[in-house]
Amino acid sequence: MKILLTGANGQLGRELQHTLESNLPGITTYTDVDSLDITDAKAVSDFVSANEFTHIINCAAYTAVDKAETDQMQCYKINADAVRNIAMAASENGIKVVHISTDYVFDGKSFRPYNEADKVNPVSAYGTSKRKGEMALLSFCPDAIIIRTAWLYSPHGHNFVKTMLKNGASNKELRVVFDQIGSPTSATDLAEAILTVISSRQWISGIYHFTNEGVASWYDFATKIHKLAGITSCRLTPITTDLYPTPATRPFYSVLDKSKIKKTFGIRIPHWEESLEKCLKRITL
Repeated sequence: MKILLTGANGQLGRELQHTLESNLPGITTYTDVDSLDITDAKAVSDFVSANEFTHIINCAAYTAVDKAETDQMQCYKINADAVRNIAMAASENGIKVVHISTDYVFDGKSFRPYNEADKVNPVSAYGTSKRKGEMALLSFCPDAIIIRTAWLYSPHGHNFVKTMLKNGASNKELRVVFDQIGSPTSATDLAEAILTVISSRQWISGIYHFTNEGVASWYDFATKIHKLAGITSCRLTPITTDLYPTPATRPFYSVLDKSKIKKTFGIRIPHWEESLEKCLKRITL
């Protein structure tokens, strides 16, 4: 096994670096935009052809959801065109691909957890670009594995957990949306799940969903973050989405059904509160 990990400096990429080196040391090449521009089809083809990779894990993504509404060209370039470049190179060289996607491919109007067979209907430029990336990958690599996740956080980079910690320490009050529901997801747990998938004795292609267990609103999530961090000087006030307008429309309901990945790969998924507590012990602001 020889692995190429793209987007290695992102929050999931950094967790995967630790997970892969702890369990499969010395077999992964880690790249980010500074070492491999995946939007350059020839660069990707040449790089992949020059190495004998067996697997590509694509964690690279344009994730600035609101900025994507006015920066659609760059968003599509990374989330769709670059995925096509990876898919073409993988197809030409017989390489297995694991690609990370998102709950934003759904419109969030459901009232039950979304499963992999549910109709997609993205309502933002970001969600649409990620769906186009899925389709591009499957057109060239129908045996690929796509893992959709949601509400991702880690000790690295920019995310909701670190924002709530920083703002909670410097503000007397924060207003947090309570009518958007999802499952906070630890990048550490997702990295472990990816390791399980690529280490499986059988390569079982398809689309899978992975988040931590349990559900919460952003307000619930923020409340738990402050409680575990011992932040008592900041009052959290629940508000509706219309009181916090953003350029991009966000799904109101982002809960994903994880039955398929749990059954297929025998994965035990921790509750989000358990994983949040572990993550907070590793965060330094």
